[in-house]
Amino acid sequence: MLARSVGDRRVYPNGALAGQLLGMMGTERGLEGLENAYDAQLSAGQNVTLTIDPAIQAAAEDELKKGVLAHDAEYASLVALDVRTGKVLAAASYPPFDPNHWRDYNDAARRNRPFLDRFEPGSTIKGLVVAAALQEGLTSPGTLYDTPMSRRVGGRFGSTIHDAVPHPKALTTQQVLRYSSNVGMSHVVEHFPNERLRRYLTSYGFGQDVELTGLPSASGTLQPLRRWDDLVRTTNAFGQGMSSTTLQLAAAYNALANDGLYVSPQLVVGEPQGERREVISPQTARTIRTLLHNVIRDGIPTQAGIKGFDLAGKTGTAQVVIDGRYSSSIYDSTFAGFFPADRPRITLAVMVHGAKENYHGSMLAAPIYRDVAAAVLSKWAALPSPEHE
Repeated sequence: MLARSVGDRRVYPNGALAGQLLGMMGTERGLEGLENAYDAQLSAGQNVTLTIDPAIQAAAEDELKKGVLAHDAEYASLVALDVRTGKVLAAASYPPFDPNHWRDYNDAARRNRPFLDRFEPGSTIKGLVVAAALQEGLTSPGTLYDTPMSRRVGGRFGSTIHDAVPHPKALTTQQVLRYSSNVGMSHVVEHFPNERLRRYLTSYGFGQDVELTGLPSASGTLQPLRRWDDLVRTTNAFGQGMSSTTLQLAAAYNALANDGLYVSPQLVVGEPQGERREVISPQTARTIRTLLHNVIRDGIPTQAGIKGFDLAGKTGTAQVVIDGRYSSSIYDSTFAGFFPADRPRITLAVMVHGAKENYHGSMLAAPIYRDVAAAVLSKWAALPSPEHE
C-alpha cells in the first residue's frame, strides 16, 4: 500500500516511493498528483489501485539515484511498461519527494518528470525510424550506405550533419544503428516521403496527447508538415528538432516490443485505456528487435547488456536547447529498450538531464537500463541462457 488514512492524516508508508505520482494531501483535500486527481473518490473512502509494481519502482528510483550522483546530473526519470497491456509498472523520478513531509520540498522535487518533462530524444529515435523504413521497403538490415563522417543535407539552404563515433566508410543499416550514424540515417530516410515518415512518428505517439487517465501528461512536439524539408526529415530521423516525454518514448518503443502494436499506457486499474493501433507489422517488429539486440550485443555489451540474457535497445545523447540554441555543455542522456529481446515482457525508457561527467547515453542511461533490467530478471528468478561458444 502506497498511501492510507490514519485518523485525519494521510500516511505514506513507503516514504518517497512513487512520491511524485502520489502527490500530497493538504489539510482538507489532495493538492497534487493522484491525491488531487482522485480526491473525490479517496475522500469517499474508495480505494484507487495503481498498476505500479513497487519492486520495479524501487529498483528504478535506486538506479536513477546512483546514476545522477555518479555523473553529477541534475535530474532523471524512468518509465517501465508491461509490453502486452501497457500498464505502467514504474514511473520514477530523481531527486526524490517524500509526501509525508511535502512542505520541505520545492516545486522541482514534486514534479512528475516521467510524464511532464519534454526533451529531444536523440538517437533513440533511430530504432523507430529504421523500423518504419523497413516496413516501407526502403531499406533492409544489410543495405549498404556510403557513410563519411559528415554530409551536407538540404542543398544550398541545408546544413552539414556530423557523426560522433568513428566508423567504417560504408555501413549497413544494422551498422548505422550500431555506430549511431546520423549520416547513415540521412541515407535511410532520403527517399522517405515527408508526410509518410511524419505519420509514422505520430502513430508512435509523438506530437500527440498521451491517452492516460489519472494524471496530466505533456505532449512532445513535431514540426508541422508544412515546415518539413530534406533537412527536417533528416534531423527528425535522429531525434533532433522534435521532443518527447519519457512516457512517450517508452510507449513508442513498446510498439516495437509488442509486435508492432501501439498500446496506450495505463496507470490506474479499471480506468479506460486509449487507442490500440498497428504501427508496423509483426514481422518488421521481429526484425527491428533483432537489430536492436545486436546493437547491445555487438556495441555496448557491458554498458547495456547482462551476460546470459538477451536485451535490446538504443542509446541517445542530445544537446539541450538553451535560448533557441543548442548548448555545448548541457546534454540529455537517453536509452530506450525492452527485454527479453525475442519475446519482450517489459519496455524501459530512461532520461538523465545535465550530467557533468560521462553524459553520453552509453555511459549513463544505458547502465541504468541494464541495472533495472537485472533487478527485474532477479525478481522473476529468470535463469540465464547457455553461453554461445
